[in-house]
Amino acid sequence: MKVFYGARLFDGERFFADHALVVESGAIRALVGFSDRPIGGETIDLGGGLLSPGFIDWQVNGGGGVLFNAEPTVEAVARIAHAHRLEGVTGFLPTVVTDTPDVLAAALTTARKAHVRVPGALGVHVEGPFIDPLRAGVHPPELIRPMREKDAEALIAMRAGVMVVTLAPASVPLALIRRLAGAGIVVSLGHSDATAEEAQAVFDAGARAATHLFNAMSQLHSRAPGVVGAALADPRVICGLIADGEHVHPAACRAAFAAKGPGGIALISDAMPPAAGGPDHFEMQGRRMSRVGNKLVDDAGTLAGAAITMREAVRYAATTLGLPLDAVLKTATLTPARLLGLDGRIGRLAEGFAADLVHLTEAFDVAGVWIGGKRVEENGAFS
Repeated sequence: MKVFYGARLFDGERFFADHALVVESGAIRALVGFSDRPIGGETIDLGGGLLSPGFIDWQVNGGGGVLFNAEPTVEAVARIAHAHRLEGVTGFLPTVVTDTPDVLAAALTTARKAHVRVPGALGVHVEGPFIDPLRAGVHPPELIRPMREKDAEALIAMRAGVMVVTLAPASVPLALIRRLAGAGIVVSLGHSDATAEEAQAVFDAGARAATHLFNAMSQLHSRAPGVVGAALADPRVICGLIADGEHVHPAACRAAFAAKGPGGIALISDAMPPAAGGPDHFEMQGRRMSRVGNKLVDDAGTLAGAAITMREAVRYAATTLGLPLDAVLKTATLTPARLLGLDGRIGRLAEGFAADLVHLTEAFDVAGVWIGGKRVEENGAFS
């Protein structure tokens, strides 16, 4: 048994002062008043700061110098996991972007294995190739293609753990969207030039998310609300948001939070190899990508994912945007857990939930990370 105390505790929705967290056999046993804590076992005085459920990042292309598309192996997923783990991420989806059929197949096979072998690897996020070439972003247009019946069958057959598929109605008929959603796949609308009406049809067909809100999608205008307007207006939809000061204007971030609330925003890193300690340059599909200031771009200046971690997204939202800390933390913990259908076992400090924890200082530095109650060491070991 381990008893954590000495910090504010955030249970996924609100803060508790003068409380202790009791962990046993890798799970949370109780959140109790400090005076009611059990005696015995290992006591861990956190010495201030706050203890939260570990961050859950549902869009991680890479990190620590590794790109999932370039290295679709279990070993690469483990290295990405470790890099982000040290930044407070205890659950994530390795994300494969638009690529050749062979790369997609390898990524799906790897994700099935990593889900079992790599702590915190929750499944996979397939971002393309079934998107809209009019909103390709940095995705290679020549590899974007329509989804066929056999593509949907392959995705359904390869799901292990959580699978998110980002798609656009320009490439995927509503019948296949319904089929994917009905099979338990989390369908997310993204990289799409759809009208608001087309977007609404996608949500009515079972899509439950919008991928990196505002980016690579039709925008909100007074008489043409686009994907942005449809996603903000639909209470069923949880919107991914890259809070890095580059992808979305601060006022737009605040507007999204005001429209959706912390239950409708799930922060993402959209991290590429430079995130979590990686180098400033990397190759993706034969193209050079570079960190320029705080953003990643290709040689043409197109945004190419992000260089942040979830910790940095949380810090930006709480400090630069000035949003309430409890709301911000919820968008990094409980809300993504709910989107992924995992809010019965992660994303909360509550009895029976996994003891996946992050200890943050008041300056939003990571002071400690635990997965299943075991502390994550710098060398990747658990203690």
